[in-house]
Amino acid sequence: MSRAQSLEPILFRRFGLRTVSLLLWLVFAGAAPAQTIVVPPELPNLGKLELELKDYHDCKGNHGCYTSDLDRQAGMATRALVRAVKLRQAANLAVVLDIDETSLSNWTEIRLADFAYDPAAWNRWVDQASAPAIAGTLHFYEEAEKLGVAVFFITGRPESQRAATEKNLRSQGYAQWTALVLRKPDEAKTPTVTYKSAARQRIVAAGYRIAVNMGDQMSDLTGDPRADVSVKLADPFYYIP
Repeated sequence: MSRAQSLEPILFRRFGLRTVSLLLWLVFAGAAPAQTIVVPPELPNLGKLELELKDYHDCKGNHGCYTSDLDRQAGMATRALVRAVKLRQAANLAVVLDIDETSLSNWTEIRLADFAYDPAAWNRWVDQASAPAIAGTLHFYEEAEKLGVAVFFITGRPESQRAATEKNLRSQGYAQWTALVLRKPDEAKTPTVTYKSAARQRIVAAGYRIAVNMGDQMSDLTGDPRADVSVKLADPFYYIP
């Protein structure tokens, strides 16, 4: 019999079961080695982030809802356009739309690529011309058409993908536009802000006032000249500086 066992009857009578159990735990807990996990300061885990992004896109869990965020921003853009037409009429007004993750969704390819960028796979996807429209942006486009506002698409896609891009846009309801601007070969390495700013400058030089510019990257919207209202759509899936 151990010393602790010999003391148990006396302790139970004097202090009660709960108190004795606690005292015995405190005595013997010190005999066992502590088990500790030491975690360093670190960035968020990529695997967990990918799971959260999928939930966000599918509007599951507690990570928000991609579709709702898109609709909210597109609604703000539509209201801004309606106000602009009331104030200035539509004669010289224009809107600018980005394409990828603004007018068309590439989620199918993004998922297949596991959020990576594979140029060959991406080009095959674009050539299929099967990306679906983003509903809120399509509604914005339809409102611009109804109001008689000129629509310009400015995309980072290369000129070599013009035919596939036009086919995809038209198949998804973007039936016509004033101009579709793609990168020329000598613009392939031009920073996005510089390239898109220059394209907007040509629109302004042609006599238009850009009422609204919509894009999923800040590089779609920054740089001069800017629209009266620039609206960024949610896109946590990739980043273009």
